Amino acid sequence: MAQAMQTKTTGSLFASDHRPHPLQDILLWVTAVLGVTAFVSGMFDNLHLLSSWTGLIGILTGLYSQFVSVTTHERFATLMGLGSAAVGFYLGMAHGGLFGGVLG
Repeated sequence: MAQAMQTKTTGSLFASDHRPHPLQDILLWVTAVLGVTAFVSGMFDNLHLLSSWTGLIGILTGLYSQFVSVTTHERFATLMGLGSAAVGFYLGMAHGGLFGGVLG
């Protein structure tokens, strides 16, 4: 009877323990968006400022997200965003860097 009265929480899409992880979910999605933005803009030479800065912020956000993540699914998804942010950052650095053309 006690189990019938209990409400079920769905939790997060990436939480395998079926508990909500709002901080981890926000960090995961921010890392993913920054990673995709850095990766796509890193393909263009003239967008090196965008790709290098979003890549750097995505790397830092992804590292903190890895530190506070709880489940393996969150770590895996964060690692995908972290990897794409790193590639975008390196491409942005190769095309002109964080301050290329602005300070000089």
